[in-house]
Amino acid sequence: MIKIHFYIRFHTQFGESLQLSGNIPQLGNLDDGAAVTMNYLNEEYWSYVLELNTSPAGLPGDIRYKYLFKDKIGRVTEEWNDDKVIPVQKITAGEIHLQDTWNFAGQYENAFLTSPFREVLLPPAPSPVKPAPYQGNTHVFKVKAPLLQKDEVIYLLGGTAELGEWDTAHPVWMSRENNWWTTKVNLSGAVFPVAYKYAVYHIKTKAFIRYEDGDNRLLHDNGGKKKLTILHDGFVHFMHAAWRGAGVNIPVFSLRSKKSLGTGEFTDIKLLVDWAKKTGMRMIQLLPVNDTTATHTWKDSYPYNAISAFALHPLYLNVEIIAREEDAQIIRLLGKKRKQLNDLAEIDYEEVMRYKWEIIKQLYHAQKKAFFGQEAYRQFMEDNHHWLIPYAAYSYLRDTYKTSKYTEWSQYSNYDKKTVEKLSGAAQKHFDGIGIYYFIQFHLHTQLKDATGYAHANGIIVKGDLPIGVNRYSCDAWMEPELFHMDMQAGAPPDDFAVKGQNWGFPTYNWERMQQNGYEWWHRRFKQMSNYFDAFRVDHVLGFFRIWSIPAHAVEGVMGRFVPAIPVDVATFSERGIAFDYSRFCEPYITDAVLYELLGENRNLVKDFLELRQDGSYALKPSFSTQRKAAAYFSSLEINEENILLQSALYDLISNVILFEEEGSQQQQFHFRIDIENTISFRHLDGYTQHQLKVLYVDYFFHRQEELWATQAMYKLPALKKSTNMLVCGEDLGMVPRCVPEIMRQLGILSLEIQRMPKQAGAAFFNPANAPRLSVVTPSTHDMSTIRAWWEENREETQHFFNNEMQHPGLAPYYCEPWINKAIVIQHLYSPAMWSVFLLQDLMGIDGKIRREDPAQERINVPAIPRYYWRYRMHITLEQLLKENDFNNELISYIHSSGRAGAGF
Repeated sequence: MIKIHFYIRFHTQFGESLQLSGNIPQLGNLDDGAAVTMNYLNEEYWSYVLELNTSPAGLPGDIRYKYLFKDKIGRVTEEWNDDKVIPVQKITAGEIHLQDTWNFAGQYENAFLTSPFREVLLPPAPSPVKPAPYQGNTHVFKVKAPLLQKDEVIYLLGGTAELGEWDTAHPVWMSRENNWWTTKVNLSGAVFPVAYKYAVYHIKTKAFIRYEDGDNRLLHDNGGKKKLTILHDGFVHFMHAAWRGAGVNIPVFSLRSKKSLGTGEFTDIKLLVDWAKKTGMRMIQLLPVNDTTATHTWKDSYPYNAISAFALHPLYLNVEIIAREEDAQIIRLLGKKRKQLNDLAEIDYEEVMRYKWEIIKQLYHAQKKAFFGQEAYRQFMEDNHHWLIPYAAYSYLRDTYKTSKYTEWSQYSNYDKKTVEKLSGAAQKHFDGIGIYYFIQFHLHTQLKDATGYAHANGIIVKGDLPIGVNRYSCDAWMEPELFHMDMQAGAPPDDFAVKGQNWGFPTYNWERMQQNGYEWWHRRFKQMSNYFDAFRVDHVLGFFRIWSIPAHAVEGVMGRFVPAIPVDVATFSERGIAFDYSRFCEPYITDAVLYELLGENRNLVKDFLELRQDGSYALKPSFSTQRKAAAYFSSLEINEENILLQSALYDLISNVILFEEEGSQQQQFHFRIDIENTISFRHLDGYTQHQLKVLYVDYFFHRQEELWATQAMYKLPALKKSTNMLVCGEDLGMVPRCVPEIMRQLGILSLEIQRMPKQAGAAFFNPANAPRLSVVTPSTHDMSTIRAWWEENREETQHFFNNEMQHPGLAPYYCEPWINKAIVIQHLYSPAMWSVFLLQDLMGIDGKIRREDPAQERINVPAIPRYYWRYRMHITLEQLLKENDFNNELISYIHSSGRAGAGF
């Protein structure tokens, strides 16, 4: 028989409990629902005794276990991946005592156990000694220390002879096993309690560096011949340890090199790596690189509208590299076309894609026989067939039917695996229309893998971008439509950057269905990303708490609401003294006064779309009752000033409501329209009703939903984050629920802090000096104007910034002079945030000689424009940027002096 005592230090309140889960039946086989409840020992500890009436041979090689926390309302939080293990096959003792530390996911040090730090930025030193045997030892000490400098290791010292009597020349050496530094000691002759500490040693200089901070650790558990104590001591205590790095953010398509073909390509990333290394950067951040080819027009330039969450975009393929010597004739005119396309200030998306496809087709037909016989290709297909075969078939069908709307693909409108595999067979006459996509994806994979491998070899990590949605008619939606709510559209509520909200057009996720198979689609997606990226930005992480869901009949984001959300019952309005009028609150409020306020002297132009009611008000004619119907009508008309005015007016009238009815509630439950105070309908109510509605409105958006949204996030985010060891960063901007910062902190997800988008109510700007350590700070994103362009947009704002944030008296310069741009960059470099990341445009803005003349040309995206043409490119080549020694030396001096070269902590 083996008796195992579990002890964990964890403070709980009444109604809370701890559970224990493990990979044996007695601990629930790692099924959280079958975990055993532990016993409350005292205010500091919980315990559990497990008796195994079997020999070690009857157990698995290792017992792996974890702790779970259950709160007062029954929500379960799992401790973060900690590799807690009992190697029962190697232990001869009949009694095992485990003294454990809860591994809080949000603990700062956990971020440094992710793959970018373990594999690139802070790779651990090799183990100085081999693991000692269990036999003959009474205690196992285990501790984690991810924040070590190069060639530093951990050893153990203590106040007994067995632990070296605090003599730094005679420590107990530790071996590294996974994330743990471990040693085994025989303390059977020691006098308890035993004081000890972990210390840092430099294996190259053979010198003691330092003890861990804080008081001595104390061990009270006596040793015995038939007893083994294993201490999982958590992290070495480095109280002031911090690691800070700098990064550059740019879309791949925006890169410009002498070898690129009118757009940035994966091969250009190597030159960006060279420049990043030269200037002390440790991260390159990219926008999404997935295929977005839906229309074969410039509208496909939107990188967040992927037709596949797995396939890479042919735009980024370097065709010259994949050409063999015998293919010289195919690419002989490449130089001439390259010059023509590279001379353009911006990307000509359609011409670049047209010409690349022309070359790709010729190369495919010249190489296909040899290509399909390659072992490397066969391995690629084996690893990726689950998405690659459907994606290639999807692309072929899209081009055959000349539409990405798979609902119009005849017998292929509903995905069937066997039918698709038959369609994709190599013996089919049309196989080349499918095989060419295997060819393209293989070479894209190879080129991106090569580029990121080059970055790693130079000590630089690559951060990707995870879009919140996929194209409504994507391959993913075709394959697994049950994972999406196809009748809804994802977007964002109104803000200062898009006053009518945003409608991204993506279907929303069916989270309930995704949960049923353990979020498998997301796991596959993360695994695919990890082939190339070390970290990723979760686009609109708020969508994992609740999504802004817009009905299919609407065009503008302002017509949406948060899902899920608890509606307001009709009785609640009466309780607040509000005379509830369904027609007045839930239908567009249209009167002559409204029309005059909206259109002035042009008010009669819109009356052809309205019906006069008996009470003198108006209703929209049925054929114009939704924004989608209005859009369809105007799409067939000439685009002129009057039609644009009328369409906009109709949109405003349709959205001039106060409440949306909960579907199927029979006029009993309602959701508030966002921003009701800015509707004419609200302004025309009496003051008392306005006040009472506002009270309910504030409660609805800022109080009522908090617990629901927190619960939703805790169902999804822990499971998703656990499936990858990439560093996870969240884009937590916009209308942020109060629960978001705490949940992101609990999960160790880095927040995004932007100076121009303060999260604190009433603040004009965010001060980078106040950023949390687990965060990314940046002065601008791809959805915003650059520092220089912003400076010229709003004179009142920049004057306030100049006097209050920069602490300069007097009148602010009209233009953003280099010293102003420089001051803002330096301010961000000195932030305590883990990462300070900059658009390349913002970095070049510090130098008056190399920056672009017109800052308005540096904009990557304008969120308020739904169909924006994403075509920004660098105005100088990367080769030229590498030669700009004055600029590069100045930048590296700022990065090094701020401690952001990634070495100082």
